[in-house]
Amino acid sequence: MEVASLYRRVLPSPPAVEFASAEGKRLFAEALQGGTMEGFFNLISYFQTQSEPAFCGLASLSVVLNALAIDPGRPWKGPWRWFDESMLDCCEPLHKVKAEGITFGKVVCLAHCAGARVQSFRADQTTIHDFRAHLTRCASSQDCHLISSYHRSPFKQTGTGHFSPIGGYHAEKDMALILDVARFKYPPHWVPLTLLWDAMNTTDEATGLLRGFMLVSRRSSAPSLLYTVSCGHGSWKSMAKYCVEDVPNLLKDESLDNVTTLLSRLVESLPANAGDLIKCVIEVRRKEEGESSLSKEEKERLFLKVSFHLLC
Repeated sequence: MEVASLYRRVLPSPPAVEFASAEGKRLFAEALQGGTMEGFFNLISYFQTQSEPAFCGLASLSVVLNALAIDPGRPWKGPWRWFDESMLDCCEPLHKVKAEGITFGKVVCLAHCAGARVQSFRADQTTIHDFRAHLTRCASSQDCHLISSYHRSPFKQTGTGHFSPIGGYHAEKDMALILDVARFKYPPHWVPLTLLWDAMNTTDEATGLLRGFMLVSRRSSAPSLLYTVSCGHGSWKSMAKYCVEDVPNLLKDESLDNVTTLLSRLVESLPANAGDLIKCVIEVRRKEEGESSLSKEEKERLFLKVSFHLLC
């Protein structure tokens, strides 16, 4: 059955205030004067529309990573290195995100994987007062951006769970500017911070956990080249399955009643292509540190260290 097409939605106001409205412009000017719109200009410079209905998390992160000028370390198109939704696949396959969306934890994982510094908070791990303080700090800086994971219903909007960057904060009115990446649906808009908190303090049915927010910033040192590896590499996929599924099952096996037997089974159960991943990690480390900096003994020690970390 063919679904009728749609052209945007009317933004419910109140509670939201459209950014481009007279009131929205006034709020922007006052917040700018108050110093809590510092991150806005970098965000708006790289603001994008999510390319798929379920890509709000990927689009939000892509905007923030580009706004922070984080180098992805691998090409997007031609010679250009640039973050795009299609490159954010190291924690969840794109086809799965396209079909099911993405959870808060997976977006946090993607931010780490992309080489950013991330602090994440679910609504039950913090308070509205701390959220306000974090937002004020980020909105007053060009070096930190906040991504909110929230439910649309408190804003009387259609839809369910959503991700978007927060572009600024009006301290006197206690309102946050949502740069909605679903630009085909709603424009950027101001909302009461208390209502945004209520929208984050909702349960994601996919995980049974509360939504929340994350603070994304640049690392003090350049990220490892490992962050640029896609989950499309076969050895990463099989190793991920081994760590997430096989190892926990082996640890539950009561017949493995001593350390020697357990370690033996863990090694025996390693994926056939685990060696490829170990070689890849060592090669990346070699490129980062320079081949001449590693002696033969150090290379052997590194091989054992990498093998141990992959096993554990």
